Amino acid sequence: MLSDAPPPPDNDRPDPAGDPADVTEPAAADPVATASPGATESPRGPAPRPLRRGAGGALILGVAVVLVAILSGGALFASGYLLGQRQVAQPGTPASDEAAFQPFWDVYAAIRDRYALGPVDQKALIEGAIKGMVGAVGDPYSTYLTSEEFRKSLQDITGEFEGIGAEIGTVNAAGETVDCAIFGPDCRLVVVAPLDGSPAMNAGLKSGDVIAKVDGSTLDGLTPDQARDRIRGKKGTQVVLSIERRGVAPFDVTITRDVVRQREIITKDLADGSIGYIRLTGFSDNGATAFVGAVQAAIDKGQTRLIVDLRGNPGGFVTAARAVASTFIKDGPVFWEEDAQGNLSPTESLGEGVATDPKIQVAVLIDRGSASASEIVAGALQDTGRATLIGESSYGKGTVQTWIELDGDSGGVKLTVAKWLTPDKRWIHRVGLVPDVVVEVPADTPAGSDPVLDRAIEFLSESAILPVLLRRAA
Repeated sequence: MLSDAPPPPDNDRPDPAGDPADVTEPAAADPVATASPGATESPRGPAPRPLRRGAGGALILGVAVVLVAILSGGALFASGYLLGQRQVAQPGTPASDEAAFQPFWDVYAAIRDRYALGPVDQKALIEGAIKGMVGAVGDPYSTYLTSEEFRKSLQDITGEFEGIGAEIGTVNAAGETVDCAIFGPDCRLVVVAPLDGSPAMNAGLKSGDVIAKVDGSTLDGLTPDQARDRIRGKKGTQVVLSIERRGVAPFDVTITRDVVRQREIITKDLADGSIGYIRLTGFSDNGATAFVGAVQAAIDKGQTRLIVDLRGNPGGFVTAARAVASTFIKDGPVFWEEDAQGNLSPTESLGEGVATDPKIQVAVLIDRGSASASEIVAGALQDTGRATLIGESSYGKGTVQTWIELDGDSGGVKLTVAKWLTPDKRWIHRVGLVPDVVVEVPADTPAGSDPVLDRAIEFLSESAILPVLLRRAA
């Protein structure tokens, strides 16, 4: 699916787009949080401001519906973000490092004073140096972002964004769902669904509406990401969409963008109402709160068998992962964190979860797109025996990143500062979680079919019947 919002933060992605999101551990609702361990200092000048952690997942275009939150920014792919307060400033290069830094300053001075095709943009030089330094680490999850990229990336993982609020996808000329890369006559942008209460819904957009033009310009030749970028925008600004709707003449609709909350929870009743189904699409704090509410609602209806669907979920905040796992785990570690010095520290269950009773049976669905925060939750439930994992192996993102905001509107740095491990201290980085019940999904699976969900319903139905059969046999 596509979204007018950027993909969620990435957990461990080798590619800058299309990977799991990061697990973030916000200390506050504001982009800049309170103090957190692992904050770093700048070797020269005022120290940066560490920000909060996030966890993440992959962006799937076409067949899946990308959240058209029309957010800004790219994927954050890390399994955790640290957000904290500013450290004490460290003036200048430490004496012990002066010799090592001398070549750097020599080159900087040479460019500043002798470059013949100038003038030289000092800010561009500094940003380029930072980017090269972070890139030299050789870690795909550590990266430099410009000020705009940094702002958008933090926005992406909060569960709220600025845009029109519509899920979008791609269809061919016949209106059939397709996975296509470049818009043209046989690849068109379609509204899958406007989000509840969003500007898109208030403007009257409906499922199946084809977006032919944005602000009078055709989308032909654009990629889905480029088209999404045209639709997204800041709160209060307007965008004009040219809509083609079956049965009516083409028309234009003007939509005023606003702050939109992503729809992270999808629920339904299965097996004649005996099984509750909850799909979690992200890990913002709002999403975690809604998830707990959905579990409570299922229990209030008498449902003691639950399916938690984390497929395609790239991750989000560490705090959200902790809250979701604590829903089912009464006490003990939800995950462990290992810092650069090898020190291990547990993140304990919050306790008092609404579904810690072992009589409540849980099946968790995962696939290759389940990453970061999704893996924290799935790994915690697997290790503690509170759930059975069903589906395909997960992505495998087991590192934690710190977001550091730099002074002078110089953007920020995402830096890997720790590993995270499951309650049994398994490090699943680049390996992933292996489900207890493996279900291979054939490439030619018919649209509308879901072998993984079918197997989960079958599994929970069998587990419900087994105790009765055992009592009869006794």
